[in-house]
Amino acid sequence: MNLQTPSGVSTQVPAGRRFVPFAVFAAVFAALVALHWNLLALPFYWDEAGYFVPAALDFFRHGLLIPQSTLPTGHTPAVTFYLALAWKIFGYSARVTRVAMLVFAAGTIMSLAKLGRLVVGREAALWAATLLAVSPLFFAQSSLVQLDLPAALFTTLALVFLLQGRSKLFAVTASLAVLSKETAVVLLPVAWAFAYRRRRESTSRGAWFWLAFPALPLAAWVLYFRLAAGFWLGSSGYLQYNLYSTLRPLHIVTAFARRLYQVCFGGFNWVLAGAALIAWRWRRKTGRPAPSESQKALLEGDFRFLVAGLVAAYVILLSLLGGAVLARYLLPIFPALYLFFVIEIRRLPRRTALAVTLASAALFIAAWNINPLYPFPYEDNLAYATFIRLHERAAHFLEARPGDPRILTAWPATDELTHPYLGYVSKPLRVKAVRNFDSGSFRAVRAGSFDLLYLYSRQWQPRPNWIMEESCRQNLIAKALHCVPQIPPNVLAARYKLRILASWRRGGQWVKIYAPRNP
Repeated sequence: MNLQTPSGVSTQVPAGRRFVPFAVFAAVFAALVALHWNLLALPFYWDEAGYFVPAALDFFRHGLLIPQSTLPTGHTPAVTFYLALAWKIFGYSARVTRVAMLVFAAGTIMSLAKLGRLVVGREAALWAATLLAVSPLFFAQSSLVQLDLPAALFTTLALVFLLQGRSKLFAVTASLAVLSKETAVVLLPVAWAFAYRRRRESTSRGAWFWLAFPALPLAAWVLYFRLAAGFWLGSSGYLQYNLYSTLRPLHIVTAFARRLYQVCFGGFNWVLAGAALIAWRWRRKTGRPAPSESQKALLEGDFRFLVAGLVAAYVILLSLLGGAVLARYLLPIFPALYLFFVIEIRRLPRRTALAVTLASAALFIAAWNINPLYPFPYEDNLAYATFIRLHERAAHFLEARPGDPRILTAWPATDELTHPYLGYVSKPLRVKAVRNFDSGSFRAVRAGSFDLLYLYSRQWQPRPNWIMEESCRQNLIAKALHCVPQIPPNVLAARYKLRILASWRRGGQWVKIYAPRNP
């Protein structure tokens, strides 16, 4: 600082090895494509179908930065540009889109490996990158069209360049992180605190400028959106859901607790977090020597500071903002966090550390298809693929029905049945929408106003479901946890005098289609 690189930590790569990272990237990318092969042709899921794909298509087809075919949310546009470029080169399809997103996943794994080699060494870097690659949340998100994975890639690269003291490259990668998803702006105060902490090195005015630079493209985008759409970020409904409705003490407290759970416990993270805590306590109890003042140790200390700051910044921000408490919003912190866990676990005896790491990897892979004992978003593991396949089957059944029937259902099925570009139907079907499948959504629905009723499980409901059965009896807790119990299908069948036409069940999820009874 110039953000100078600590002495003894070289950033130069021998000429003969400059192409090695490209070969390794190609191998990682090919492995990800092979592991996701059966998922690449799946139609688009939930928020993919509701916003990200329509928004990118509006830009691809019409050059619209502010989408018109879906509700504008104000999300920064880097991923939209990227997908439009991919479709321009390779054509529009679900497979092209998902392969394009796997590029971000491979890049994130490679960036974490680079960060690990810089901070602690090759072996720890390999283990951290492997654990990230097989973690259920990362694996599920790797081929989905969301903004959090691109933000994770550029955030991890920004940490690399920050530790190396390469302030201009930090400005570039942090800007790309912010332009991928606006919440990545929390990286900037962490970087400023890091620069202040590194007072053992000179910090030039130019370095401070580059540390602040990523705020400029975000400000430019916000101003453009305000002038073009009339809102600073998103529409009034979007702001109400993601900002105004969240600034309540109960919501903040419960969101904070859930964020800590997602960081330290969810998806078998508790194995790594628990082992790291045990390693820290074991080191203190056995009186093992504290880290030396070598340049490598100082760099590791700087890394710990950045991880602590980044985790705290994201957890606090996402406890205050954001209506949905989704685990994927935390994805930008997980690469560095897994490296932190691995660094701590390596302080245990070597065989113990290896056993913990292998057990964690095995549990992560198992968690691809193991659902927790509480409601969770399907996108946290491969349950989302089960959801898509059930809806694809239902859509084919409905499309084959004669007479162009009126189909009553709730979003996202409404979009699946009316937008062929999402991959479920070949032509738009006639759809009547209800807000949800709760009892209030059917109050204004009259018998005879629809020909078919399309119901499906909107959320994972384990048996027994102690959260829904106990917490949702208390209104305050129900609101804090966003518990919206579905009205039982048999109740609706009795109310509207319906008979079941088709039913499918898979992996604890279900789809049911009803029609009026014959007179």
